[in-house]
Amino acid sequence: MNLIFDWIFAQYEGVPTYLVVLELISVFFSLLSVWFSKKENILVYPTGIIATGIAAYILWHWQLLGDMLINTYYFIMSIVGWYLWTRKVDADHYVPITKTTRKEKQWSVIIFILTLIFVTLVYLSADRFNVWTAYIDTLTTGIFFVGMWLMAKKKIENWVYWIVGDIITVPLYWYKGLIFSSILYLILTVIAYFGWIAWKKNLGKSPQTLLK
Repeated sequence: MNLIFDWIFAQYEGVPTYLVVLELISVFFSLLSVWFSKKENILVYPTGIIATGIAAYILWHWQLLGDMLINTYYFIMSIVGWYLWTRKVDADHYVPITKTTRKEKQWSVIIFILTLIFVTLVYLSADRFNVWTAYIDTLTTGIFFVGMWLMAKKKIENWVYWIVGDIITVPLYWYKGLIFSSILYLILTVIAYFGWIAWKKNLGKSPQTLLK
């Protein structure tokens, strides 16, 4: 066991202490955010804004551009989602969880393709395709962009994108040496599965409160 812990913390050798602390804070608020999302609680967004804002800074520091773009987009979409979730369908009920429409599925494909193109151009301009992880970054960015857009619109299919993206990200972050973040995504995969189950039970129901 000690060997495992020694190996994990060896990845942070030479890393400024403040960056390690910031990563842990980001991990904590990310867990809170996904937990609140599972419960269909509006606090998903303020906690998500804190987590993604910190993560974007850390990733910018390490020049992980694809991951940084993901978190910057999360930050922006958290503000959008905060607004959309608080809309009311009548005097007493908020927007319900619904299934993705045919048009929204088409937009999901468009967002995914446009994201791949955008990230590819960014990586080419920064000459970042010299490592194989850059190609995986591009793929996960597209997956997460669609997932965040669907979550902001309270579409149940958003969980499918989170689960797929999280599964890919766990070994990727571990390989990059972001051990705490890798463990985070493993936990997020589990929460995302139960989030999907919980949202299925509330599908089509308009909540009277967003603080659950």
